[in-house]
Amino acid sequence: MGVLMSRRQTVERVQKVSLAVSAFKDGLREQPSTRRRAEAGTTRQGTLEQEVQEGEEEPSAGPSQAEESSASKAAWERLRDGRGVEPEEFDRANRFTPPAFIRPKRELHDDEPPDISLEQREQILNDEMCEICEVWTAESLFPCRICHRVYHDGCLRRMGYLQKDSAVEVTETAHTETGWSCYYCDNLNLLLTEEEMYSLMETLKSCKIIPESCLTLDDFLHYKHQVHKQQFERTMPEAQEEQAALQFNALDPDKKGHIEWQDFLSHESIQLLQKIRPQNALLRLLTPKERERARAAFLALDQDNDGFIGEGECRQARHTWFRKHQKEMLSCNVSISHVGPISEGSPASSRNSKSPEKILPATKQEEIRSIDWPGFLRENVVYILAARPNSAALHLQPPA
Repeated sequence: MGVLMSRRQTVERVQKVSLAVSAFKDGLREQPSTRRRAEAGTTRQGTLEQEVQEGEEEPSAGPSQAEESSASKAAWERLRDGRGVEPEEFDRANRFTPPAFIRPKRELHDDEPPDISLEQREQILNDEMCEICEVWTAESLFPCRICHRVYHDGCLRRMGYLQKDSAVEVTETAHTETGWSCYYCDNLNLLLTEEEMYSLMETLKSCKIIPESCLTLDDFLHYKHQVHKQQFERTMPEAQEEQAALQFNALDPDKKGHIEWQDFLSHESIQLLQKIRPQNALLRLLTPKERERARAAFLALDQDNDGFIGEGECRQARHTWFRKHQKEMLSCNVSISHVGPISEGSPASSRNSKSPEKILPATKQEEIRSIDWPGFLRENVVYILAARPNSAALHLQPPA
């Protein structure tokens, strides 16, 4: 008969194993970099790595410029590999080795319409063991509101994904209806393929965007102007500039006067997906938890049960999709198999509360066009994906 380890014994065992694994991987980590430098001359020209190297092989003016060049190269590599921001002052002692993110690949059938039934509900099951240490400790596991993974808070800290300022927030929201997204789902940039990521990096480099930096409103508008001019070879219209300014405000909910790098990167990633992938391909990115929440939202809006909703109701869903109320903690007694966050402002919550002030008025023209379940999914999928990050920023501002 197996013996159930205590939490202290589990942590001690995980620490011993992780230290040994980290030391082994640290030794292997130096070898690929040496091999890449030796093989740099044989790689094909025009690749992103060569362009980064060529830009950094210019004569340096001194040690400070060399250090800056090295930091810039490391930042671009983190962006390419989807590892996010890793400040140099971060204490790496006694931490787990970060996972090697593998970017997705497009499949031949991705553009075909997926079969997502409205009537057939999906069973939501979370993993039983921590994604990092693969140890089960029941209620101490933090579930992701998007995918099936669960985590220990201690493992998240040692991975570097749970800092002091976010530890309390994760602890308070993971078991509530608000929910918490794990580091896979929180990073929209990881949805991009290698080709799509290369395209985005080329755009950022051509517009002289410094990775891992904050952007002011002037920086953001200047970037949008440059991107528009590259694509259409003409100046961006004033109406689009106003829309870009509204998007900046949505990315800066705390009115700091700038947007964080991760929010900017998530916004650009979802914009690129919306631009180059058909809606059927985007629908295939939805997880069972997201599809189940979409069903709940549609059924709540379809009050006469005829399988159709008005355009005004669909517009309401776009504006309130999974709107996060992080300061309004509802309950900490939610099972880890809970479907996910359905906030008070979301359309799914109208099943329990149908106050008239929460429904936006719809015009007669909007009510003329009826939208069925597949149409509801297609028109909302990009906003469902954009709502994945934990940040309070609105990464894709719906049109008015």
